[in-house]
Amino acid sequence: MPGDKSISHRYVLLGALAEGTTSIAGLAPGADVASSVACMHAMGAAITRTGRGALQIHGRGRHRLTPADGDLDCGNSGTTLRLLAGIVASHPFRSRLVGDASLSRRPMRRVIDPLTSMGATITAQDGRAPLEIIGADLRAIDWTPPVASAQIKSAILLAGLAARGTTIVREPLPTRDHTERAFDLFGIRHDSRAGYAAVTGGQCPVAPAGVLQVPGDPSSAAVWAAIAASRPGWSVEIQGVCLNPLRLGFVQALSRMGADVRITESAKAGGESVGLVRVAFGTPQTATIGPEMVPSLIDELPVLAASAALGGGLRVSGAAELRVKESDRIASLALGFRQLGVRMTEHPDGFVIEGGQRPSGGQVDAHLDHRLVMAFTVLALSASGPTLITGADAVAVSYPGFHADLLRLCQ
Repeated sequence: MPGDKSISHRYVLLGALAEGTTSIAGLAPGADVASSVACMHAMGAAITRTGRGALQIHGRGRHRLTPADGDLDCGNSGTTLRLLAGIVASHPFRSRLVGDASLSRRPMRRVIDPLTSMGATITAQDGRAPLEIIGADLRAIDWTPPVASAQIKSAILLAGLAARGTTIVREPLPTRDHTERAFDLFGIRHDSRAGYAAVTGGQCPVAPAGVLQVPGDPSSAAVWAAIAASRPGWSVEIQGVCLNPLRLGFVQALSRMGADVRITESAKAGGESVGLVRVAFGTPQTATIGPEMVPSLIDELPVLAASAALGGGLRVSGAAELRVKESDRIASLALGFRQLGVRMTEHPDGFVIEGGQRPSGGQVDAHLDHRLVMAFTVLALSASGPTLITGADAVAVSYPGFHADLLRLCQ
């Protein structure tokens, strides 16, 4: 698998803030992480590519980032924009964070409010990018986000590194903990457990000794797992996958849907376990995913929906966050599925998919959303006719090698 996108962002951002030189291997190859690299370089971090997926970052150290000459372009990456907002909020200069048309539609009030409470000055257009941020001497806060989001938590914790006092985030549901695990690697003291994270200000990250190896991306692995689970006789072994428990919701969901799933841990990479995921077609079952599971598989829900349409069916609730991703993924999935001959009932915070359906194929628009490209591909492989996915180049945001791997696996 390509390197995990979430972990790659965090290693790059912390490496740029650290004292010393951080070496990273297996960096996620997509455009999103490239946006984080470009933004940190624009603020003075010396970043050198040392090989394919390999970087050396000469960190600036505490409060030593410099103003960018122009806008900080976050591209399509919500992770870049939200986490970067937390970083520049503590630096005493003006920064303007921009993104593409899709990112500029996504809600940013969820990071604007806590960062403003900490002392930063932020202006935005109706709570959306561009964000103009004037950094300040921040004060710690005790914050409960309105939605469970690792991006919100991470933005607040990164701002908390430079704040006076101890910054606390209390989550409505536990979210992925890659920032907290990265804090361990960079020598940052923190108090973290399920649904709770705290960091005391005045700390500076220290570059880890040796090379940080980024484990394989579970969200990319999920598409192959969903494909394998959808047809009798199909199976796949996916190597080098990050086995962080908060990222394996899609594995639990596939098991509930009747797939034969086996996991074998084989190594450690950075602060994460890595191993092999084997998925094969099993006995399709109707499954339910409720709010308590959603944070652990929010990115994988589109491919799970596609697999469920071919299998036993799926009912999802508590996933309203899907509506404010790169596209409105609930509405876009429902439209695309209909165009491919698959029935899906849309709800404000989820959907219902009937099982045992046979897609007809057809033409479908991915709405510039990489996760939709993957979901429509799952259906297309089992369709009775050919499928044309327009806007499929969007998959390069997270998985530039997707088309090549698809051809290799399906020959």
